[in-house]
Amino acid sequence: MRSDSSFRGRLRVAVVFGLVGACAGSAVADEGINPHADEVLRAMSRFLAATPAFSMSADIGNEVLTVQGQKLQFSSSATAVVQRPSRMHITRQGRFADAEAFYDGKQLTLYGKTANAYVQKEVAGTLDTALNALEKGLGIGLPGGDLLVADPYAALTAGVTSSGYYGIAYVGGVAAHHLAFRTPKVDWQIWVKEGNEPLPLKYVITTKWMTGAPQYSVQFSNWNTKPAIAASRFSFVAPKDAVRLDALPVDEMGELSAPQGSK
Repeated sequence: MRSDSSFRGRLRVAVVFGLVGACAGSAVADEGINPHADEVLRAMSRFLAATPAFSMSADIGNEVLTVQGQKLQFSSSATAVVQRPSRMHITRQGRFADAEAFYDGKQLTLYGKTANAYVQKEVAGTLDTALNALEKGLGIGLPGGDLLVADPYAALTAGVTSSGYYGIAYVGGVAAHHLAFRTPKVDWQIWVKEGNEPLPLKYVITTKWMTGAPQYSVQFSNWNTKPAIAASRFSFVAPKDAVRLDALPVDEMGELSAPQGSK
C-alpha cells in the first residue's frame, strides 16, 4: 500500500516540474512575433535562397481522420535536387504515391510510375513558376515547397499572426532551434539547424480547421549544398510504353492515383 509521505513527495515533484514548465513556456511564447524566432527564420531563408544548388531527402507523415474517428498517419519518402533559379527534380514514394517531377526551366513533367503515365506542360520561368503550376495547374500539393522558392521567408510568414522560440532541440541527433508560428487556419513548427548552415531539419503543419487537427510533417536528411548534378537530371525521357495524358488523377489526399483501366 502506498504511504502518504511517498504520495506527498511525488505530488511536490509534479507541482515543481509543472511550475517550471509553465514558466519556461510563458517566457518564449509571448503574443505577437517573437524576435528570436523571426531572426532564425530569416537566417534560414537567406541561406536557402543564396544556395545555388542543393539536394536532400525527406520522410513525410500525413495524418488523416477516418469516419470512425481514428487518426491514421501515412508515411512516404521523397528526394529533391534543386538548381536555382529554374531547375528541379523531385521524387515521392509511398503507399499512395510513386511519382517524379521534372523541371528544366521550360518544361514541367509529372510522371506517375505505377500507371506509367505522365503529364507535360510548357512552363517557362523559375522554380516559383513551376511550383505554382504543379499545385494549381496539376493539383499536386507540395507543403514543403515554401522552402524551395526564391524568397522562403515571404512564403512562410504569409498570414502569420504570432510566433514563439522554444530553445534548442535535437532532430536526428543534430542540435536545432525550435520555432513555432500561428496563422488563422494552420499552426506550423520548424526546426532549424544550429550553426553556420541554418538548414531546416523538420517541418510540421497542423490544420486547425479540420476535425482532429491532422498534421503534415516532413523530416529532412542528407542535405548536400554542393551536389554534383548531371546536366540531364532535370529533363524527362519517357520510359517505354509510357502514356502521355492531359491530366493525372489526384485523390482526396493530394496524391496521384492510377487512371481507370490501368494495370
